Amino acid sequence: MRETEIIGQFFARDEAALTSVQSEYGAYCSTIARNILRDKEDVEECLNDTWLKAWNTIPPKRPQSLLAYLGRVTRNGALNMVRDQNRQKRAGDQYTTSLDEIRELSGAVQGQAELEGIESSALTEIINDFLAGLPKEKRIIFVQRYFYMDAISDIAAANGMTVSAVKVSLLRMRRKLGKKLQEEKYI
Repeated sequence: MRETEIIGQFFARDEAALTSVQSEYGAYCSTIARNILRDKEDVEECLNDTWLKAWNTIPPKRPQSLLAYLGRVTRNGALNMVRDQNRQKRAGDQYTTSLDEIRELSGAVQGQAELEGIESSALTEIINDFLAGLPKEKRIIFVQRYFYMDAISDIAAANGMTVSAVKVSLLRMRRKLGKKLQEEKYI
């Protein structure tokens, strides 16, 4: 089913939209949630929350890309679940490992943004510009690691690279992003 038809179902408040969105985007959203949560029951709960949020927000929102919208909702929901779980048990996992790699950079950016009242949309624009300037292969690796929270070994296998090459590539991209953020006075 086409994306516009599914969005039309949401706007018509047709409950078939939930079935359509699950069949079209369920595997995609499940992969995102599974990469972050790792627990089957948590993944199912996250997906149910995603479908509910889609039902409650479409309308009034009309996403330009339903795939991207559902991916973002799933990712944010999964990250919130991990944060809640980590508050309770303070355990490490793939999520915290990937974020540790950019903690210093993001912490400096967050602190500076709070001090200066910088809008997150401006920061998002700078990061998007940074990613747009990268070669496609580098951009894919960056997104796989920091959006999808994929393990470095999985990224290496998916891109025909060695683990070492992926680590070096990510390190260089983090440094370039840090330099760009310094130039823009974010850190």
